[in-house]
Amino acid sequence: MTIQFGTSGWRAVIADEFTFAGVRSVTGAICSHFGSKKAANDVMVVGYDTRFLGEQFARECADIVTANDFQVLLCDSPVPTPTLSHAIRTRKAVCGINFTASHNPPEYNGMKLSTGDGAPALPEITRNVEQLIKDVERGQSKTQSAKPSLQTFSARPDYLADLSTKIKFDVIKRAGGRYAYDPIWGTGRGYLDEALRMHGLEVETIHDWRDVLFGGRAPEPEESHLSELRELVLSKKCVLGLATDGDADRFGVIDANGSFISPNQLIALLFDYLVESRQWSGGAARSVATSHLVDRVAEARGLPVYETPVGFKYIGELINENKIVIGGEESAGLSIKGHYPEKDGILACLLAAEAVAARGTSLTEQLNELYARVGKLESGRTGIRLTPEIMKALPDKLKQYPKEIGGRRVDRTNRLDGVKFIFADGSWLLMRPSGTEPVVRIYAESESAKDVEVLLEQGHRYLLGG
Repeated sequence: MTIQFGTSGWRAVIADEFTFAGVRSVTGAICSHFGSKKAANDVMVVGYDTRFLGEQFARECADIVTANDFQVLLCDSPVPTPTLSHAIRTRKAVCGINFTASHNPPEYNGMKLSTGDGAPALPEITRNVEQLIKDVERGQSKTQSAKPSLQTFSARPDYLADLSTKIKFDVIKRAGGRYAYDPIWGTGRGYLDEALRMHGLEVETIHDWRDVLFGGRAPEPEESHLSELRELVLSKKCVLGLATDGDADRFGVIDANGSFISPNQLIALLFDYLVESRQWSGGAARSVATSHLVDRVAEARGLPVYETPVGFKYIGELINENKIVIGGEESAGLSIKGHYPEKDGILACLLAAEAVAARGTSLTEQLNELYARVGKLESGRTGIRLTPEIMKALPDKLKQYPKEIGGRRVDRTNRLDGVKFIFADGSWLLMRPSGTEPVVRIYAESESAKDVEVLLEQGHRYLLGG
């Protein structure tokens, strides 16, 4: 079996490819990578989410780490990925490993590797780990230690305390109101809702227990998964409905009127709000798949935009360099200046609550005001499951330079990640293989929702040779 890291770590189906043997191999390789410059007191932080066998995989990993003479801080309960990122930074660990498959379906588990700054490991590190796995599987790593150094700890208190320095909870409290929260049976329970309750807010939480099957579907806070949250918002007259994914690094938001606020919309809206409320310097970072609405906000405020490949590790570098006010991805990843170089769904939801409280208007009203200033853009995406035939033809198809697609003239082509065709009217179409699933993603943006549907269909036909 060949173990490969994708956009955000190694993910595979439990008991198929994701096994205890695989965990031992990957952990041993990580130890080999960081062991080359190891100090006597080097620490690794190990966590896990609410998936099946999470605790057992994490403990197996921790035993291998101690066998390689590292100290281990093992989380004592399921932990959000951003919380682990904070622990890595504050405990001065060399790296952290979180057992999570994030928003993937429940049959998956995974290992997210973060470096000492709390950021997702960059490709040069994960490629080296992949190579070192071969040495581990040949028996060239330790598997036991006479003096393991393992300590369990709770990462939650320090993380929640840190959030209190970055969110204006006093503003949210003054505005009052009730909030609804859906952790989707994931690690955000007891974090986002507790953060609001700690500051005197009323929160109605649903799906507030561990279910390793996540209700029978992927723990992803997309609109189609949030019908119960929407019903709760409307029936209880909540200010907002907030949701996070399996490891709480992604967000979903339902406005008071029941409208789903897409990640593309919220990233642009929060960029505008943060520049206004914090008066920070710096620009915005967005992935190549994320809405150009961010660009319009930046242009209106005279600020730069940094376009990155898909994968928050690239945005994380810009946060570390203090170049940006906000960084976001259309897949619901977001972080801000002064926070960790890792996406944080809990932070994103709380910022949405702050923006509503501070401005005294709903997110829908704020979006309409923003559109009046910079113009409206509509975005969408779809996916094509990879069959052997599509996989074989895909590389050549993505290398082509068509002059037009569906009768639209291609103005320029962007190959930062996949291939992005930008048309003369500013609309665009992006096609790229997913880094976490066997799928080709197709993204589109235009000034009308109807045209986005047409673009997505044209992209589908183009990829399949129609």
